[in-house]
Amino acid sequence: MTSSLAERQTPADQFSPIHRAHRPAHHLAGLQAEIEKRLIGRSGLVERLMIALLCGGHLLLEGPPGLAKTRAVKLLSNGLESSFSRIQCTPDLMPADLTGTQVFRPEAGKFEFVEGPIFHSLVLVDEINRAPPKVQSALLEAMAENQVTAGGVTYALPAPFMVVATQNSIEHEGTFPLPEAQLDRFLMHVMIDLPDAESELAILELVESEGAGTAPQAGKPIPSQQILDARAEAAQIHLAPALKDFVVRLVMATRDPDAAPEVHGQIEHAVSPRGTLALAAGARARAYLRGRDYAIPEDVMEIAPDILAHRIIPTWRASAEGATGRSLVAKLLDKVEPS
Repeated sequence: MTSSLAERQTPADQFSPIHRAHRPAHHLAGLQAEIEKRLIGRSGLVERLMIALLCGGHLLLEGPPGLAKTRAVKLLSNGLESSFSRIQCTPDLMPADLTGTQVFRPEAGKFEFVEGPIFHSLVLVDEINRAPPKVQSALLEAMAENQVTAGGVTYALPAPFMVVATQNSIEHEGTFPLPEAQLDRFLMHVMIDLPDAESELAILELVESEGAGTAPQAGKPIPSQQILDARAEAAQIHLAPALKDFVVRLVMATRDPDAAPEVHGQIEHAVSPRGTLALAAGARARAYLRGRDYAIPEDVMEIAPDILAHRIIPTWRASAEGATGRSLVAKLLDKVEPS
């Protein structure tokens, strides 16, 4: 079924494989491979970082401590010429600690706005659920509008701009659950699990080699303009009508009781059109990273859980029975098939 759809949507005289050596995808593929060398057993996470970068979206990483969430973002920042900042969230954080504040300059006799750490191209918001609601509100404006308002004045954020937030999945004391409106602004919500024994050994050897200074050196950082060029190219990746129909049917199944009755009854809040747009953009970005000028059903199905799960709110009864947004998306993928 997948191969037949791919054949119908990619006539040889209309679409051809990306010439990776001459396009921004070549540089991004090199960066992806470089990060994977230093982030053992996390190829899926690395790919999603690259997809978010290509889509101009934001990423929420969730998992227990010690799983290299922060390391992953720092490795990405090392591969980009764009500026980077890290914000460590605490319950006493204030919005101005994020956005910046007005400072009086005696020599000039006036107030001057001093930019906060949000004014960087790549921003790591560590343990975002420890930030109080006012800070999350300020962050929401930055994520949604690529701008910050302080002292009644609106300031534009740099381009490209991307937020990668982390949260600890095993601690709840002193935390503030993210509101649905903010969760919806994240392109993807990625869950990170503990590594297996083979990966654990490879991690140990990698850290030892880094400590001894024998680890391979990173490549040349990618300029911001190349990221913007890659985004423009990824947006042109072809989505066949049949594949667009698959994306829409998958999202509509969270709303339509006739599409998947047993799943719909477990959903309190369905996926909005933003989820449809995110899924289409993510499929295009994944295809682009893999050197194709066209997306296939696998691109959609692979990233659907990370794009749709945090946009679904299960009913209280379904939650009591152990259902989660991710488990409901898995059921929908079993019920809704590409045409």
